[in-house]
Amino acid sequence: MYNILICDDQPDIVSALKIYLSPEGYRLFEAYTGQEALEIARREDLHLILLDIMMPHMDGITATARIREFSNVPIILLTAKSETEDKVLGLNVGADDYITKPFVPVEVLARVRSQLRRYAQLGSRQAQDPGQLTIGAITLDDRTKSVTVEGENVALTPTEYSILHLLMSNPGRVYSTKALYEAVWQEAALGSEGAVAVHIRHLREKIEINPSEPRYLKVVWGQGYKMEGGT
Repeated sequence: MYNILICDDQPDIVSALKIYLSPEGYRLFEAYTGQEALEIARREDLHLILLDIMMPHMDGITATARIREFSNVPIILLTAKSETEDKVLGLNVGADDYITKPFVPVEVLARVRSQLRRYAQLGSRQAQDPGQLTIGAITLDDRTKSVTVEGENVALTPTEYSILHLLMSNPGRVYSTKALYEAVWQEAALGSEGAVAVHIRHLREKIEINPSEPRYLKVVWGQGYKMEGGT
């Protein structure tokens, strides 16, 4: 059974999301402020958090950053269409995805299932590929789901790990933004490819010495992204 936290300062939105998710058999937790979400995330073994951006006292961006200090649990932000800059900021501080209000139930379920599936794979004790992937100073161990750069551990979110694993498994191969989104999110890319660029930028900040001049994770203008050997 997966444990999911729903946090929004509007009770009717929390109730609606519970209606969508309850038939799936998830164990659902409720919070109405960022501080409450933070406390539940510290106390419970969560597998996913649905977190509103615009909340009083502690907003979703701040709560995401605080949660990332101690947990890599997937976080899906709940946003309004007008909150474009907040979406990008949320992804930059560690959120994995976002859903725009008003919600479409089938989209909510698809994104929740996608994040849970990826998180389950990340946390699995049995990896599909028991070996290590090494490119330059970057080593990814799929048995322990860990990444090191020049011997130092790097903390990645599940989405960042999935992107890096895909690119390191296929060095030199160029993935378009659409192909990368569909491979990692495991759903059709319907206008959500912009999230890829944010995650790529965040990933570069963690694995590159100079993110503005990347040695490993490179863009092929007009085509997509690829991993190179860092020479």
